[in-house]
Amino acid sequence: MPVGSCSCGAVYACEETGHNLGSAMIEALVFGCNMDWDLAWGLEPEEDYLQEIVENYDLKNHLIIPGGAYEGRRIAGALYFIRLHKDVQEVTSEGVRQKLAKATTASPDSSAGHARKKTLSKKQVEEFVREYQIEPIENAAAEDKKMIRYLQRLLYSGDAQLRQRAAETLGRACAVISKRDPGIVSKLLQGLFYSLIDTAAFPPGAFEAIGEIIGHRPDLFGGYAPQLYQFVADQTRKSQALQALGRIAKSSPDILRKHTLHFFAFLEDSDPTVRGYTAWLMGNLGAHEAKKDLEKLLQESHEIEIYEKGIIEQKTVGQVASEALKKLSD
Repeated sequence: MPVGSCSCGAVYACEETGHNLGSAMIEALVFGCNMDWDLAWGLEPEEDYLQEIVENYDLKNHLIIPGGAYEGRRIAGALYFIRLHKDVQEVTSEGVRQKLAKATTASPDSSAGHARKKTLSKKQVEEFVREYQIEPIENAAAEDKKMIRYLQRLLYSGDAQLRQRAAETLGRACAVISKRDPGIVSKLLQGLFYSLIDTAAFPPGAFEAIGEIIGHRPDLFGGYAPQLYQFVADQTRKSQALQALGRIAKSSPDILRKHTLHFFAFLEDSDPTVRGYTAWLMGNLGAHEAKKDLEKLLQESHEIEIYEKGIIEQKTVGQVASEALKKLSD
């Protein structure tokens, strides 16, 4: 959701429909906490922050419409304000200011002022993904947000390698698109998380896509990473959630590092696939404290799939643990 701040120190999230005020409250609170979810969940209303809602807000014209209708349009938007108490603001306000300053100075839409470049068709996108040619899709994404939709459909592919390549390409395309429209990528992430709960709409590549999108722009979307923890508690989704966390840790270990201790138990999980992906995660996190636990896995022969640079490789849990230990000793 669009977010911003007020001169009084409050921050706000804009919910355009007025139907998801709970989500708006979370967006505003987490943004006010400089994307620190742990801090946000530990705060208490009234004791640590004040909250107010401004209703009938029209984002398009930046107006409050008391009657709820304007120029033939129904206006039901809301601004959800959160003002943290001063002791909390002292910790978070500088980070919030920096994020807003970065958003304000972001590059303007590259399509402004000149003819739009030729975009790619659905078929061309699929061919580029199959051939692992990501750059043409990134270039097209700078001009055409439809690349998200074209790549998203490939997450349902029965071809595992195509699906993995589509997830990586989607992450890189979203990194380009988010420079001018992070909101559309946030909505995509929210939809992917919802699909994991609604099994009827669950694309097989959802976990991979979430990991790639967050991993390529952790500065914008790192706050979504903790939502993966709920699936680590589900035995049927545990290995996939750990894979997604491992992808994030490859590029942005800092946003997960403080939770390393929570993953130790999975190195002894009854499922060897879970043990393997946890070993991979530990290596990517730089978890030196896990060395002894990783050494216990060196003789394991069960194989798991590891996706790297467009290729799915079969590796034993022992190989994955060995590679993780090598990373920890470099």
